[in-house]
Amino acid sequence: MSKDLAGFAELSTPLVADACVRLGEPLRAAPAGVLPVADGQRIAGRALPVRHYGSVDVFLEAFAHAEPGDVLVIDNAGRRDEACIGDLAVLEAGAAGVAGIAVWGLHRDTPDLVRIGLPVFSYGRHAPGPVRLDPREPDALRSARFGEHEVTSDDVVFGDDDGCCSWRPTGPRPSWRPLCPSSAPNGSRPGASRRGDPARPDPLRRLPRGPGRGPSYTFRQHLRRIGGAIEE
Repeated sequence: MSKDLAGFAELSTPLVADACVRLGEPLRAAPAGVLPVADGQRIAGRALPVRHYGSVDVFLEAFAHAEPGDVLVIDNAGRRDEACIGDLAVLEAGAAGVAGIAVWGLHRDTPDLVRIGLPVFSYGRHAPGPVRLDPREPDALRSARFGEHEVTSDDVVFGDDDGCCSWRPTGPRPSWRPLCPSSAPNGSRPGASRRGDPARPDPLRRLPRGPGRGPSYTFRQHLRRIGGAIEE
């Protein structure tokens, strides 16, 4: 993973989704049901988009342009009648330095993929592979559809047990940093509540009192005060 993405590796997809809402950044959520082949697998990296037309050849061509830590994003139009990725293509992906694969479609060779260990996200498993070879479009390696969203190499892809999403920064790369744990406001850092950070109080505990914090002072008001009101 490149240095400018290293800070994102431990972010969960719910944290990314909430942070995008908070910062007004566009979030591209994959369709519900796209999940890891093995529980606990995670991906976070630059998208390497590719469209599938019935042959693995296009994947091999995409690998030639891969950078270490990229996430192969496969557009198979959400098809449920064929698996478009299996053990051999996943092994090639790992050899090319790809950090994971997200498929808008199905996979096969599930036990082998689990043994290989490279994170693969898809709608699920299906034994039959493709029996077609469709005409290839000119931008097959420049963009991929994933549900209702288009993914390009400008996107960062995240995946975990809650699913997949992609995020395309709207400004220069330094503006990505508010999503990182080290740059989030004190008390709103991802994972702060799990660590028991006192700057973000347990809502079941008594709210702090002081000037402007009388009996009508609500937890929502307190979140606004400390910069932790995710939905606003």
